[in-house]
Amino acid sequence: MMMNHLQRSCAAIVLSALALIACATCLLALERIIVAPAKTHFITAESGQTFSPWGFNYDHDSDGRLLEDYWHDEWSTVVEDFREMKQLGANVVRIHLQVGRFMDSPTAPNARELKRLAQLLEVAEAVGLHLDITGLGCYHKADVPDWYPTLSEKERWAVQAAFWTAVARTCKASPAVFCYDLMNEPVLPGANKTETEWLLGELGGKHFVQRISLDLAGRTRPEVARQWVQHLTTAIRQQDEHRLITVGVIPWALTFPGAKPIFYAEPIAPYLDFVSVHFYPERGQIDRALDALKTYELGKPLVVEEIFPLKCDLDELADFIKRAEHVDGWIGFYWGTPPDAFPQQNPTISQAIQKGWLEFFQKGRSGI
Repeated sequence: MMMNHLQRSCAAIVLSALALIACATCLLALERIIVAPAKTHFITAESGQTFSPWGFNYDHDSDGRLLEDYWHDEWSTVVEDFREMKQLGANVVRIHLQVGRFMDSPTAPNARELKRLAQLLEVAEAVGLHLDITGLGCYHKADVPDWYPTLSEKERWAVQAAFWTAVARTCKASPAVFCYDLMNEPVLPGANKTETEWLLGELGGKHFVQRISLDLAGRTRPEVARQWVQHLTTAIRQQDEHRLITVGVIPWALTFPGAKPIFYAEPIAPYLDFVSVHFYPERGQIDRALDALKTYELGKPLVVEEIFPLKCDLDELADFIKRAEHVDGWIGFYWGTPPDAFPQQNPTISQAIQKGWLEFFQKGRSGI
């Protein structure tokens, strides 16, 4: 059965106490992650051990609430969820931060949210998890400040740089940070077309995709992407010189065979440390998905930053992961319910899929 609120609170208190007692040991045990000199995989910075990301997107709970919706009032839930993800075998957790929650104005970061982020890093250190910190989300339109959509491209990018400056300053001392992901699934406008909306279509009440520009204004799409990535990575590097930086992208090569990854094109490559791509293989099309995945073998470590049996069954997903030997890391999803907490009899289709996924995840890549 799922823990009630009192049980979660007690568990959080115990965990916090243990973290304080073992703080020095934990800090030594958790090492910063870097790209190996050969640029083929990840290693730990001090001991040089191979690090293979295997983790979860902790993007919302079972009710669809974003992390920022409950991490102040239900902190014990967050702590318990991190413990559960570690027990399931994760070494990385991807969190998603909304720009509207972290910026009170175009120039003023929100101190309360940054403090909570710092506390989350402490939990990650205590539990032994690294964080993939994905920023600039506008998932819930209600959380987007009225002033944000009205800004020009230059002004919007300035806000985004201020966001990353504040986040990197908060996180730079923690060994728990695996990477900074500049934005979830950024896209560009089409040629010879001026767009009017920064956010694209809604899915399940959330906007996962957003444009970084509304008008190319005579520039090429790779040039706009380079300017944006350079602007944000420069802001981060002024605070944190060593942390890995990436961008989680939509695999357009899966939809349009032969399509090239714009955000990892040659002019942009020097600014990003590894490739992150989101893959949901379709039933009966595993070979096609594997061919598309090869497009993202670009001489850097490759992480499938989102993976889930959304469009295929678990057997096909296992086949996809097993055959994608060139992938260095995989990040699935966890929404706060461990596998033993799902109904044993007559689960819903969604519950059965989630339970099956988590049991599959527990085996680890070597057990697939």
